[in-house]
Amino acid sequence: MSDEYEMSYALPDSVEGLLKRGRGLGAVQAIRGPRRSAVFVYDGIRRDWLWDQTDERSVYLARLVRDLGLSPMPIVDQLAEDEEACLRACEVLNLLALAGSADAREGLRAYVREGEHWVLVLESLSAAWPPEWWEDLGDVAQARIGAEAELPWFSEPWTRFGIETQSRPCVPRPSLAGLSTAELLALLADTRAEGATKVDALRALSGREPVEGLIPLVPSLGTSDGRRPLPLLRRAVECLGTIAVPAAHGWAQEDHPWLAQLGADVLADHAGPEVLPGLVTELAEQWTARAWCGPDRTARRLARFGPDAAGAVPYLRRFLLHTPHSYERAAYLGALAAIDGDGLEAVYAETLWDCEETMRLLGITSAPASPDVLERIAVLRDDPMETTEVRVAARARLGAATGQLY
Repeated sequence: MSDEYEMSYALPDSVEGLLKRGRGLGAVQAIRGPRRSAVFVYDGIRRDWLWDQTDERSVYLARLVRDLGLSPMPIVDQLAEDEEACLRACEVLNLLALAGSADAREGLRAYVREGEHWVLVLESLSAAWPPEWWEDLGDVAQARIGAEAELPWFSEPWTRFGIETQSRPCVPRPSLAGLSTAELLALLADTRAEGATKVDALRALSGREPVEGLIPLVPSLGTSDGRRPLPLLRRAVECLGTIAVPAAHGWAQEDHPWLAQLGADVLADHAGPEVLPGLVTELAEQWTARAWCGPDRTARRLARFGPDAAGAVPYLRRFLLHTPHSYERAAYLGALAAIDGDGLEAVYAETLWDCEETMRLLGITSAPASPDVLERIAVLRDDPMETTEVRVAARARLGAATGQLY
């Protein structure tokens, strides 16, 4: 979110508020009232309403521009603004071009010829479009690249155009995948091994069965400054499951904050029913504080207790409907399904319009097979703006529903 704008979301049951949150219901209502909704769609592209950079909006907003029959020209004009606004517009225009918008396609091509941030835009469209849509811009790139302060980093499209790129100094490290588990543990235990080597060892272990021998090494696997765990260590510990719980009691008492937090998280993830009242209270306090980042972990912990966690249902529903942090919605819906799945049919149907890929995938697998739902899934299957994962899942659901391949 840019500092230029105050983080203030409209009411969660208004069209404006629904669209800012990327809710599926917002898309449905916007299509029913396109004239009053257009300003909110354009605003969602012009201003950065993402609560967190893991949140998604580009497909959602591009689809709304197309479905509401809005002109892409105001978005083309946005390319002339600062870098962040330019790239937000670029993401939407890339998708609209794939969906057949000649204005979006030519607007981006024209920007490459004259715009300030043309290098980033050209890299973006070369990644999204077929080569025949952009490779004729090579002469433009050759003419303009000399005025740039530094050479570009990426290989495409520059190598295709014969333009020199910067090369990041990189000394390739041999893969450790061929080492035995015992050899990987020995590397992790070796005080002379570099941190990068230990990260590679953790990566190699991540694809194997849980290794109990990792547990005594965990306290030594922090970064050199002692402030955080090595990358991939948390994932490796999570893969250990319950066998890490006894050691986690000791980690939770350590002086190193990262190790104490890791231990506390392991204990919380595998705690027995005695922690359930505290988890419900934690979720209630997070709601009172409007803590939009983090309750998803609480929700996943509550989901383990199924119907016994019924006291959390009102808060899970509130987070699902109100949170501006769209990335976390899937955790709330998953917890509701595990605890009390009654009445979620309409929620799953709404997710087919959601901004988040994870939510659309949930809808594809779980929404009831009504004619409207199957029609929407067919739209997702055939939409060139949609992600590959969603299109594949939609094809599979429709194939299962009709007994034939699509």
